[in-house]
Amino acid sequence: MNKQSNTYTIIYIIVLVIVVGTALAATALALRPRQQENINADKMAQILAAAMITPEKDGIVADFDRYITSQFVVNERGETLDNVKAFDVDVATQAKLAPDRRELPVYVCTVSEGVQKYILPVYGAGLWGPIWGYVAFDADGSTIYGAYFAHQGETPGLGAEIEKPAFSSQFAGKQVFKDGRFRPIAVVKAGQAPLDGEDYVDGISGGTITSKGVGSMLDNCLTPYKKFLQNLSQQTVR
Repeated sequence: MNKQSNTYTIIYIIVLVIVVGTALAATALALRPRQQENINADKMAQILAAAMITPEKDGIVADFDRYITSQFVVNERGETLDNVKAFDVDVATQAKLAPDRRELPVYVCTVSEGVQKYILPVYGAGLWGPIWGYVAFDADGSTIYGAYFAHQGETPGLGAEIEKPAFSSQFAGKQVFKDGRFRPIAVVKAGQAPLDGEDYVDGISGGTITSKGVGSMLDNCLTPYKKFLQNLSQQTVR
């Protein structure tokens, strides 16, 4: 075949595309398990961060298995759902459903002998994209032990500050039950306070929309856990 002909050029390009495409597809398939392992490890590290545990990079899975001694899923009534694994629940999808239709993951973290924290995932929207995180509660079902937040594309130095300890550390010790009422933590402008008396933290200076997004996220995602948290409180009293 004449290598200078258009037919040869077209055939050469088709063969090249097929070969390269096949190679890329094979590579993607080969790397998929490793990619999923990395995604899972990152999620595990974020869950542990809510309980103020920072594992070494090569010890994330081991520490997750060590500290997360139980995981399960509940519904809005606080009832445990069978045949659903907490780690497999897509919180982003669940956050968009009506509360009575949601699958609500719970991670039980044993930080020391006889001391357990209950870690709940949250998901919402910031200024430029998704925001998410995990909130760890004491066994009384009201006191926040720790929190971790992350984002996809918030502005560095502004909304992106939600991922910094300076913001998340404010949540430690806050209560979601006040005067017998369930009140998710409010995120307000520095120097202000909510009118109805709920516990609150200062928002990010210059990151008003992202701060409001965190507040809305906590309200939307923690409120369905109200009954579960009440049950924890009753168990503690006993």
